[in-house]
Amino acid sequence: MKDENKKRDNIKYNNSQNNSQGNNQINNDDNKSGKQNGGRKKSNVIMLILAIVITFVFWQSINSFMKAGEEEIPYSQFLEMLEDGNVKEVKIYGSEIVFNPVKETNSAQTTTYRVVRADDFSIVDRLHESGVEFEQIDEGGAVIVYEILSFVLMIGGFYILMLLLMKGASKSGAFGMGKSHAKIYGVEDSTGVTFADVAGQEEAKESLTELVDFLHKPEKYIEIGAKLPRGALLVGPPGTGKTLLAKAVAGEAKVPFFSLSGSEFVELYVGMGAKRVRDLFKEANEKSPCIIFIDEIDAIGRSRDTRHSGGDSEREQTLNQLLSEMDGFDNTKGIVVLAATNRPEVLDKALLRPGRFDRRIVVSKPDVKGRIDTLKVHAKNVKLDETVDFKELALATAGSVGADLANIINEGALMAVRKGREMVSQKDLLESIEVVFAGKEKKEKLLTPKEKKIVAYHEVGHALVAALQKNTLPVQRITIVPRTSGALGYVWQVPEEEKQLESKVELQEEIVICLAGRAAEELKFDSVTTGASNDIEKATNIARTMVTMYGMSDRFGMVQLEGITGEYLDRRRVLNCSSETETLVDAEVKNMIKESYEKALALLKDNMSTLEAIAQVLIEKENLSGQEFMELFKEHTGTSLKVSENVIDIDRDEVASSNAVVEDNSVDNPSADVTEDE
Repeated sequence: MKDENKKRDNIKYNNSQNNSQGNNQINNDDNKSGKQNGGRKKSNVIMLILAIVITFVFWQSINSFMKAGEEEIPYSQFLEMLEDGNVKEVKIYGSEIVFNPVKETNSAQTTTYRVVRADDFSIVDRLHESGVEFEQIDEGGAVIVYEILSFVLMIGGFYILMLLLMKGASKSGAFGMGKSHAKIYGVEDSTGVTFADVAGQEEAKESLTELVDFLHKPEKYIEIGAKLPRGALLVGPPGTGKTLLAKAVAGEAKVPFFSLSGSEFVELYVGMGAKRVRDLFKEANEKSPCIIFIDEIDAIGRSRDTRHSGGDSEREQTLNQLLSEMDGFDNTKGIVVLAATNRPEVLDKALLRPGRFDRRIVVSKPDVKGRIDTLKVHAKNVKLDETVDFKELALATAGSVGADLANIINEGALMAVRKGREMVSQKDLLESIEVVFAGKEKKEKLLTPKEKKIVAYHEVGHALVAALQKNTLPVQRITIVPRTSGALGYVWQVPEEEKQLESKVELQEEIVICLAGRAAEELKFDSVTTGASNDIEKATNIARTMVTMYGMSDRFGMVQLEGITGEYLDRRRVLNCSSETETLVDAEVKNMIKESYEKALALLKDNMSTLEAIAQVLIEKENLSGQEFMELFKEHTGTSLKVSENVIDIDRDEVASSNAVVEDNSVDNPSADVTEDE
């Protein structure tokens, strides 16, 4: 009984405490509302006074403008001009007289005079005697009422305008410059993108699935004491689908999605970017759980190290505010910040530390399976016929990103429409690969017979040396038709399977192929042209990479002499050696190029008749498929072409011969470029 009585007493005490707290809260709210109302009244009075002042100044300006060109003179001068007969067209108002003179001696333009009216009751008789035309202007009550109403309306207009400006400034800074410009996708108008729309990025989707699960069921993470990363940084080359992945996360989680670019935080005035960050996170807190996505975050997240580039007050303040907001928001509210960049090396270290963007998700170029899946996603709304082979297209587009594959599918559909077909065929898609990587054919750019012959021997030289070596890719197309990319001709080679590694022998043979075009010109014409400039650039690039980065030189061994900056963009090289070592590197590269060129000359000398025969056919037809090249090669050499250790089957190449793809002679992307004659 005692315990029950104590409990009842405690309940009564708590209720009384709650009631008193509630009353105090109500009183506080009343006081706050009273203060706010008082502040609003005061600001309204100030704005009304300002509106009256502005209206008065504006009214005076209008009057001054309307009276521009009028000159005010004393009444005595007016009477003198009237006696001299130099007055005409007189208008008599209630308080003034306006008239024009008969003539002006010192001015080519007539001046209007204005004079304050005196108590002269004989002015009408004076004007009549002088024979001057005059009229009395009636300024009755209607005119006065009209002027008063105009004045009041102007005051009201200025008051409303200032009210709107002040309202916008109180919310988002001066004229809205500090307001967040984020595009908001609500639950009902979501991004419309899910993980099913993103292909070829399974690892990235797996990492983001946990974020989606947290936004769906945050309680199970909070209950066990787990903390989800506050920020995830999507890193990868342009076009790989970083923005698409962020939208897919919002679509899967079915939560509001705030999307904006890093450059949208930057303003002319210092502090506006920081205010936009505060405004963004304030909106996000109101709509949590939600996702904030900042694209190209390197625009505001660059390192604050000022040793080399100097400081930027606006950008640094914006970055500092972003760091503070990411530290300040509560993990339990379900706010996830996603950001994307292709320049992670320039980001500030404080931005990447644990507790901020502590999860890095690499969105890389897709492999063969990823490209197949990506092509299927982009082709789901395109009418395809039964000849389409996605695996063949994926092999032909090694090194491509999702944006490239989407462009290829769209270009193939456009090509089918231009040709009057209702469905897209494999041939259309293969031709679209040519257009995307090599450009369209230049019908108007005609080569002279001599140039056509040189280009033909040059391209056949590339293809023949590729066929004569063991560790090269099969030739799939040879053409001497100029393209809009600047190529006068090219040889395409396509891998039968995608490889992640290249051996030293394969790279050496690749250099020989690059130099074979120049070797064919020298053997046939005893001279060389400028057409091999692109080949020389690629061969030098491969040789230098072998020496400085891959440790494939006997002279330097396994020492890295160059590093790479801008991993996902320009991949610019930076030397890590002395100038003396660089001189030795140049000598080693020169020696490798010389040996490769001599090998190309030797191979072509031993097969000169085959070079002549295939070049003549190419001059006549301008294009040779891989199948046609194989047949000509076998006819003149008596041997079948080989790729690695497997003899190419004719039946298999009937499918592969139409597989036109760009062969990549660069070391970083070994199967998606073209050996071309510029």
